[in-house]
Amino acid sequence: MILTKNLRIRAAAVIGAAALLTSACGGADDDSGGSGGGQTGGGGGSDAAQIVVDTTFDIKTVDPGREYEPTGQILVKALYDTLLTFADDDTTTVIPDLASYESNDDQTEFTFTVAEGRVFSDGTAVTAADAVFSLQRLQGLKGNPSFLLDGVTVTEVDEMTLKLTTAEPSPALPAILATPSCGILNSKVVLENGGATDESDQAEQFLNETSAGSGPYTLDKLDAASEAILVKNPKYNGPQTPAYDTVILRNTEPATQKMNVERGDSQVALGLSGDMIDSLAEGVEVESVPSATVVFLLINSDAATSAVTAKPEFVKAVKAAIDYDSLLEIAGRGAAQATGLVPSVFLGALPASEALKYDADAAKAAAEAAGAAGQKLTLSFPNDIDPTGLNLTTLAERVQAQLAAVGIDVDLAPAPFATEVDAYRDGKEQIGLWYWNPDYMDPANYLAFGPGQTVGLRAGWPAGANTAIEELVAKGYTTGDLAERKTVFEEWGKAMNADGPFVPLVQPGSNVVYQPTVTGVYYNPVWLINVAGLSPA
Repeated sequence: MILTKNLRIRAAAVIGAAALLTSACGGADDDSGGSGGGQTGGGGGSDAAQIVVDTTFDIKTVDPGREYEPTGQILVKALYDTLLTFADDDTTTVIPDLASYESNDDQTEFTFTVAEGRVFSDGTAVTAADAVFSLQRLQGLKGNPSFLLDGVTVTEVDEMTLKLTTAEPSPALPAILATPSCGILNSKVVLENGGATDESDQAEQFLNETSAGSGPYTLDKLDAASEAILVKNPKYNGPQTPAYDTVILRNTEPATQKMNVERGDSQVALGLSGDMIDSLAEGVEVESVPSATVVFLLINSDAATSAVTAKPEFVKAVKAAIDYDSLLEIAGRGAAQATGLVPSVFLGALPASEALKYDADAAKAAAEAAGAAGQKLTLSFPNDIDPTGLNLTTLAERVQAQLAAVGIDVDLAPAPFATEVDAYRDGKEQIGLWYWNPDYMDPANYLAFGPGQTVGLRAGWPAGANTAIEELVAKGYTTGDLAERKTVFEEWGKAMNADGPFVPLVQPGSNVVYQPTVTGVYYNPVWLINVAGLSPA
């Protein structure tokens, strides 16, 4: 994602102290816990109706058509229902939310039927016209998430039916529509407050003060520097059952988050580093799972960039030289080896048995065959961003040592992201250490690594370089049947591990810390945490 078309930084913000953001300091950041301090969600008396969630804010707006930051995703998920969604603990299968759908065999025409009886927070019925307005507005605003619906035509069929069409097969479209930015707005209310389906829209300020959705919560207060307060939507009649009357999301530094959640001043903390989690007081729970972030090595296949790295034997040498278990020591709690470029939370991810394996003898033989001896190569990476709390400098040093052990000599070339990203995008790195976060929960995100695709070209891997993999890429973009789709992506992942110029290294951990008074805590790569799914124990 940071490495996709809009260079967005997202999922890591929720789950690691440094993640992909700098730690913001907000008005709620003090030892007393700020507003809501001392409350105990799930306890007795009046406090039982309130839950406090501490995080480090990355938010510009809660206008769904403009929002595309981690904290915004949490809030918009609570305020606005989408046509389709995922279960919190299963991001491989899309399920209905505001609508059910069917598609044609070519996956170019998707017809949605809005559920009868669903209402907005003012009690008015949700109709197809609201969905059409919302999706057309997302496209027309030309904001950060507008690319999600590139090439999609949205039309109203009747009061409760709408149709989305694409020129090319688009089996990823249902998963895209589960993204909070595709939330459905009350079109009448938004139009009355400056809304439009193009860049003349003036409704953002209104939507940052008063939500206009059908979600389980409504917006009571938003201060992008310190705090957001949500209150239960009394009109909500969707499939969730929100347990808390009030949700307070606070901008809090990680060290204070740790103190707050340990003593019960907050019930959930989303920004603790691995070191902080290891030193948590007894009685605090941790949800630790691999994130949807994949950290990988890029090995340039263009002989003009490096005659050595362009050799297939060199790629095989690097893949066998990495002690993947050793990297997990650096990545910390919740991390896992990346079995392929598609993360484990996606349909079509490879099982652990298909992951690349450490084999020093094979690596030495391949390095010798590639003529790596006596060659000085460069390993480049951004040194001012730590995806999901993983320090890339420390990781690069470990990789450098492991390559040296098999006869591959690399100099480290750290640089600020803003500088290094140009060399990466221009395909000028000999070896690059980078990471990828998904823009939406479909494995088609990762086809960009194929020959002639966006990231493939950054590795000097043009169209025609591997026709077998290119055929799998084409199938991945067009196959709609879930069982067939799973098989296609597994085959693609195996082929990429065998012959692609990329080395999947690690999925850093996602760690959510919470009081045992709370249940329903799940990390979700799309909206990070679903506050409407939390409930007292």
